[in-house]
Amino acid sequence: MTDLKKLILDRVRDIPDYPRPGVVFKDISPLLADPVAFSAVVEELAGLCGGCDKVVGIEARGFILAAPVAYRERAGFVPVRKKGKLPAETLEAAYDLEYGSAVIEVHRDAFAAGDRVFIVDDVLATGGTVQATVELVRRAGASVVGAAVLMELSFLNGRERLEGVDLRSLVVV
Repeated sequence: MTDLKKLILDRVRDIPDYPRPGVVFKDISPLLADPVAFSAVVEELAGLCGGCDKVVGIEARGFILAAPVAYRERAGFVPVRKKGKLPAETLEAAYDLEYGSAVIEVHRDAFAAGDRVFIVDDVLATGGTVQATVELVRRAGASVVGAAVLMELSFLNGRERLEGVDLRSLVVV
């Protein structure tokens, strides 16, 4: 096991039956509170960005990881939010979660044509959120150069929904 993987696994805690019975929530709060672990994760994610123009963070914990990656890479940061949270004109995409369905949005003018976009989120479960984000970026006229997650839950097969996306996971469980 690599040092980074151990650092992450030692600082992500399982919360059973949250937000619904039968779901095991991966709480990254202890990792975020540890400056060594948080810095190591940001540096690793930034190293995967590869000269992107914009870094997308997916609500809400993806914001926490993506914003410092964008800063580190001197790229713009774009939030992808739950429906109804953005003030200007938006594009939207519906998707399925491990425990339901939802709609996400991005500002219609968040990307310039041809922007190279790197997507960051905390956990890849069923892949629906990242898949919907890829769709939004492409519909806005930008290209997805890759996506990265802190942790991938391989037993939910989310990677299968992201064919053609260069997806990197810091930890796969």
